[in-house]
Amino acid sequence: MTRVLIVDDEPQILRALRINLTARQYEVLVAADGTAALQVAAHDRPDLVVLDLGLPDLDGVEVIRKLRTWTPVPIIVLSGRVGSSDKVDALDAGADDYVTKPFNVDELLARIRAVTRRQGGAEPTAPVRIGRFTIDLAARTAVADSGESVHLTKTEWHLLDILVRNPGALVTQRYLLQQVWGPTYLHETHYLRQYLAQLRRKLEYDPARPRHLLTEPGMGYRYAP
Repeated sequence: MTRVLIVDDEPQILRALRINLTARQYEVLVAADGTAALQVAAHDRPDLVVLDLGLPDLDGVEVIRKLRTWTPVPIIVLSGRVGSSDKVDALDAGADDYVTKPFNVDELLARIRAVTRRQGGAEPTAPVRIGRFTIDLAARTAVADSGESVHLTKTEWHLLDILVRNPGALVTQRYLLQQVWGPTYLHETHYLRQYLAQLRRKLEYDPARPRHLLTEPGMGYRYAP
């Protein structure tokens, strides 16, 4: 059973999430401030953390930094802060995804499933569709309905592989750059813009209005099935 730690100082949110997650067979731990969250995380070792940034004692970004000194546990930020700088700060500190309040419970649950799949290294069970193409990651083929195939470079396949294996999840710029180019390229975000634009031109019906390879400005990218 997946163990989820919910950190929020609003009792109604803690109660609602406890009910919804428990009903879906998650084990739920709760904490109302940052200090308690760090203590619970160290003692009970959750599989995932859902964390508010506006806590009464420690700022949520500081909680993320402290967790990252000793654990790679996935962290989804759940916050009323909507500014892009707040999102970037949380992601740079080590968060895996960011959901703004007010939030849809079904969306949050989908993000939880997506982050959990990534942590578990889940493989896609079947080829996926992007535009008019069927993408088979194992065979590294992208075949259109007409039967024609499109050539993707090694780097394009690497990026596409990471995104498709994490459907619905935010994959941060930092994570993509580190995985594809290495730790010395963490600031070369223009690489990502260039290669994602190439992938959209090759695969999407309308590259200017993509439906599957989505940008989260300043944060990263998502594959939408």
